Amino acid sequence: MARTIAIIQARTESTRLPGKVLKPVLGEPMLARMLERVKRAKLLDAIIVATSEKHGDDAVAELAKKCGVGVFRGDENDVLDRFYKAGKEAGADIVVRLTGDCVLHDPQVIDEVIGRFVEKKFDYTGTPKNYPEGLDTEVFTFSALERAWKEAKLASEREHVTQYIKNHPELFTCDRWTSGTGDYSQMHWSVDTQADFDFVTKIYEQLYPANPDFNKGDVLALLERQPELLDVNKGGTGYEGLEKSLKEDEEINKNV
Repeated sequence: MARTIAIIQARTESTRLPGKVLKPVLGEPMLARMLERVKRAKLLDAIIVATSEKHGDDAVAELAKKCGVGVFRGDENDVLDRFYKAGKEAGADIVVRLTGDCVLHDPQVIDEVIGRFVEKKFDYTGTPKNYPEGLDTEVFTFSALERAWKEAKLASEREHVTQYIKNHPELFTCDRWTSGTGDYSQMHWSVDTQADFDFVTKIYEQLYPANPDFNKGDVLALLERQPELLDVNKGGTGYEGLEKSLKEDEEINKNV
């Protein structure tokens, strides 16, 4: 049986909201709330939090251990290297990439993406493109990750783990798909700024006390009832970090 490992990248030195993964949501660190949800996914064999070796991330490693998941510590900036070494150490055949700023992650969505990946036998697949940003789940073979680790040169490809795979469709079979009806892709559910954190906190305040297992559908139903919540973090996309890296690649290429 193929071994499916979720690797969650998380560190404290985020630029726009430092320490966000440790900020409390209803009394527990945001990363702990996320892990509580991810652990309910049925198709994962193990979960690893991959953080940096910096002293400032000791708290992230300790929190992961307290939550009962694995820990890997590696390069702060070369996240591709961190993922490859974490996956290799864990004996992964299939890698599921998650990010620690997605506290609204839905275990049903994680299982849906893994199921699609296994059924279709792609090298890479991700969250349906009509789903809200912030449920981001990427699934790929360890062999694809290994090739990316060996060959990726651009800064964006080392920082954003799957960028090399997506940049080379001639090397990898990559899947883009939709699921169900409706397009919610303009919704921004990950936490990059204080406004984003305020948004997810309000979601938790509304849903968690009555139903700790709330899912994507419950959040969408709440936002339909209370559309004013979408104004809390209006304007963000969740992809600003990638856009910044791509611009840096352009500047480097100009000077080559």
